[in-house]
Amino acid sequence: MEEKLGGQTALVTGGARGIGRAYAVRLARLGADVAVLDMDLESYRQFEPEQDDITAESTVAEIRALGRQAVGVTADVTDRAAVTAAIDGVAADWGRIDIVVCNAGGGTGGPDDNTPSQMTADDFDLVMHRNVYGTVNTCQAAVPYMKQRGYGRIVTVASQAGRRANRGGTYAHYGVAKAGVQMLTRYLAQELGPFGITVNCLAPGPIATPRLLKMYKEHRGIDDFLQEIPLRRLGTPEDCARVVEFLVTDLGEYITGAIIPVDGGSVP
Repeated sequence: MEEKLGGQTALVTGGARGIGRAYAVRLARLGADVAVLDMDLESYRQFEPEQDDITAESTVAEIRALGRQAVGVTADVTDRAAVTAAIDGVAADWGRIDIVVCNAGGGTGGPDDNTPSQMTADDFDLVMHRNVYGTVNTCQAAVPYMKQRGYGRIVTVASQAGRRANRGGTYAHYGVAKAGVQMLTRYLAQELGPFGITVNCLAPGPIATPRLLKMYKEHRGIDDFLQEIPLRRLGTPEDCARVVEFLVTDLGEYITGAIIPVDGGSVP
């Protein structure tokens, strides 16, 4: 793979497993040194199917095996002070932060829970903090370093749930939060464009990570999901990582403020 990102540094939040791990490894294969920020740098151990995918003791170890520098930082993106300290540390060690992928987030409860009229205030607050506040905290900590150099690439992560309401209004807390991430992306793009910083957003549909695949099978069955996807397959972490590659390399240098669906056409 061509080293389009040679000499650059990247930070991926929620990069210890799943789609975040795919982003981090992809950036490393493109030549970047990568910092992985997560609450648990070996969180893949919580999900047996993910243990079969990873090729080393952690995402950080996988990146180092590729010959890149890598550092793991333990922090919760909802903790503003912790995120700021983590990113300041990476910038101090490496002297620059070129790329940030704001992947950390997630919902609570089951996929049929949390309709807007019944979700609890605690669940709503938690999911807003994980997704919206976490993205704000990460960007606010990283942007000053990008402004100093007049260059930066920020990729936020939303969901098709932020573009279309689920049947029956389920998982509303997550959809509302991801819709907020999308609008935050547009505002950041407007603000940061004059500083040479692009900000774009991925909106994945059903992605077949080992953990999510298990949930899809137990929830509705894979065939039910496939009927809503024109391409008739679930997405993969690599499908998402390829879009990140496009956005952070020269291929996407004139794109900012975009919400890019990675959902096989499931949301028209």
